[in-house]
Amino acid sequence: MTNDSNPPSLFYWQRVVLLISSFVLAILLFFLRGGLRSNDPLDVLARKSLEPDIALANGLPTVIEFYADWCEVCREMAPSMIKIEKQMDSKVDIVLLNVDNIRWQDLIDKYEVKGIPQLNFFDSDSNPIGKSIGLQSESELQRMFEAVQKNQILPDLGIDSKISDLSISSNSLKENIKSKVSIGPRSHD
Repeated sequence: MTNDSNPPSLFYWQRVVLLISSFVLAILLFFLRGGLRSNDPLDVLARKSLEPDIALANGLPTVIEFYADWCEVCREMAPSMIKIEKQMDSKVDIVLLNVDNIRWQDLIDKYEVKGIPQLNFFDSDSNPIGKSIGLQSESELQRMFEAVQKNQILPDLGIDSKISDLSISSNSLKENIKSKVSIGPRSHD
């Protein structure tokens, strides 16, 4: 004969509290990140971003922007990037890669990203044709994107003085990122 009137065990209550806490934390993080409709220009660009291998294989010129959520220069340039992305509508692919995401470490190393924002430009055959580091004005970005789209020589792509330095070595960046819980569903941003 079993006694069904036994109170739930301590383990049961711990699981219930953990489940409720996780749910509350997930909701809180969701709303802190802007909810369903974050209007932050950098988030808007990241959500629209293609995967690099898809962009580089589809026959369109491609611009890869290396950025970080904490990068004020990246945030300052994002509204101009959105305007240009709308103007280039299906003529140039734009890819955003977050330098804090270990998933992109091989591309960060390959394209020698030392400061952000860094824009790497590729022709329609996926050949690298130049890069720009640091803040670029909307008119400068416009000239660069038009040149890429028309398969012309890029205008002067120097290093702007307004740049977010990535002085963290690759190994410490990897360790820093590995210590985070996981890479989420927006892991390409």
